[in-house]
Amino acid sequence: MNMERKRRVLVVDDSALVRQVLTNILSRHPLLEVVGTAKDPYDARERIKELDPDVLTLDVEMPRMDGLTFLGKLMKAHPMPAVMLSSLTAKGTTTALDALDLGAVDVIGKPTMDQAAGLERMGHEIAQTVYAASLARVGGPRPPLQTPPSLAALASRAKAGRALIAIGSSTGGTEALRQVFESIPENLPPIAVVQHMLPGFTAAFAERLDRSSRARVKVAEDGESLKAGTVYLAPNEAHLTVGRHSVGLVAILQAGDRVSHHLPSVDVLFDSVAASCGAHAMGVILTGMGDDGARGLLKMRQKGARTLGQDEATCVVYGMPRAAFMRGGVEEQAPLGAIAKHLVAWCERDA
Repeated sequence: MNMERKRRVLVVDDSALVRQVLTNILSRHPLLEVVGTAKDPYDARERIKELDPDVLTLDVEMPRMDGLTFLGKLMKAHPMPAVMLSSLTAKGTTTALDALDLGAVDVIGKPTMDQAAGLERMGHEIAQTVYAASLARVGGPRPPLQTPPSLAALASRAKAGRALIAIGSSTGGTEALRQVFESIPENLPPIAVVQHMLPGFTAAFAERLDRSSRARVKVAEDGESLKAGTVYLAPNEAHLTVGRHSVGLVAILQAGDRVSHHLPSVDVLFDSVAASCGAHAMGVILTGMGDDGARGLLKMRQKGARTLGQDEATCVVYGMPRAAFMRGGVEEQAPLGAIAKHLVAWCERDA
C-alpha cells in the first residue's frame, strides 16, 4: 500500500481559466493536491504564508509584478520548488532559461493559442513535472567547485578520437551541467549529453552554456564528427547515439519512440557509447526524476567504462542517480562540485 503523502500545490496565474485548468490537471495526479490558487505574486505571497505549499506553479506574465521578479524574491526570502509557465516563443525561451538560473526547478511551455485545450493536451507531462519538482531540494548553498587544472597531457589523448564522456541529466540538470562545464578544461575528449528539456529550449540552452564554458557547447547534428573540446547536446525529439566510423566517433540522430519514457533518452545514448567506445568511455548520471540512464549506465560499466553518479546531498532530485546506483551501474558517487575533477582524473589515468 502506497502511504506517500500528497504534495501540496499552489497555482499562481492571472488567468482564472488557466488556474482552473491547471487545478483540474494537477488534481488528477494521485500524489498531488492543489491547496490554493493566486492571481498575482502579492496574492501568492499571502497564500504561501497561509497554506505552506510544497511546490508552486508560476506564470511569467502577470500584473503588478512579473513572475521572474517574484521568483527572485521568493528564492531569497522563502526558497521553495517552483515550476514556471513560459510561452513557447523566442522571448519565452530566454525567459525560461532566466527562470532556471534564478532557481526554478523546471519550466512548462505555455501554449500561445487556445491555452485551455493546449494545457489539457499536456496534462500528463505537466502533472509529472510538478510532482518531480515537489520532491526537489532548493535553496541550499551551491556546492564548492573543485576546479581542475587544464592539463596539456589530455590534449593528445582527446585528439586520438578513441575516448568519450557521456552525461545524462533531467530535473535540476540545467544548473548542474552549467556548473560542470564551467569547471572543465577545454581539452577534454568529446562530451555527449542528454538533458531532458522542453521542446524548443535546447538550442538556446546550448548557446548559454557555450558562453560560460571553456569547451565549445553545441546541439549535436546528424553525422558530424565528435571533436575534443566540444560538448554535444541531444536535440529535442531525437535520440542521440554515438557510432564509430573511419573518421572516428560520430553523432547519429535517430527519430523514434520514447525510451524509458523520454525522447531523447539517456539509456539510448549510454547503450550506444557502451557498444562504440567500450572501456574508452566515462558515463555520468546527474540529478533527475525517474530511472532513465540506469540500464544504459550499467551496460557501459559492464563494457569496462568508468561510471560516476551525482551524490544524493547535491542532487535537486536524487532519482536517476539513485536508480543507476541501485541497479549497479554507478561505480562511484561524488558531489556536484567534484564532478569536473573526476572527469579530468579519468582522462589523465587513461591517457
